[in-house]
Amino acid sequence: MPQGNWTPISETQAALLGLSHSASARAAETVEIVTTPESYRGDVQRGLGRGDIGRLPFAGDSSIEFCGFARSDANILTTTFNPAGGRYIGIHLDNWDRLPYRNRLQSRRRPCINVGPGARYLLLGSVDALAICRALHANYRERHPHTEDIRSYVSAGHRLRCLRILLKPGEGYVAPTELVPHDGSTAGLAEPSVAAFWLGHWDVGDFRSLL
Repeated sequence: MPQGNWTPISETQAALLGLSHSASARAAETVEIVTTPESYRGDVQRGLGRGDIGRLPFAGDSSIEFCGFARSDANILTTTFNPAGGRYIGIHLDNWDRLPYRNRLQSRRRPCINVGPGARYLLLGSVDALAICRALHANYRERHPHTEDIRSYVSAGHRLRCLRILLKPGEGYVAPTELVPHDGSTAGLAEPSVAAFWLGHWDVGDFRSLL
């Protein structure tokens, strides 16, 4: 779980995280923050109300998978809940595609749109799953990166910092959630929020063009 001792990043650090300094970055390693038009947000909200949000906005595209939506209460440290264990997972890796280390960068990226009514945070770890596996395992090339690797990495004394990004209603992200440790959060926020999720392959900038 994040410690909660958040400090603002500097303008220099923020600039280094921008795509303008990462022109050669591959989509499989890139996190994009997106803002949706008001009309799009309305479509998603209406779809949520009808129970057919999975058909929005990519109806008919078999290459894009709707993963569902998640309602998060206000003021919780992390948002991903495991109903089987009855506990919050904390910072974790997704494993929809279950690809091994050597193929991990072929995993799909996950878009998430905050439907509201409240804001929410995206939490991103500073070390990716491949670096974590290299630090822990002599046979890292044969590993399937997993959330347990993140926990072992931190337990072994390695430092994992988190970047926290505020997402207002109508804002979201496209992220390689099978590569980058992550979670959501509503810590310190007064309203609940609903997030909608998809999976697919998009080049950098392509998702914006579809909204």
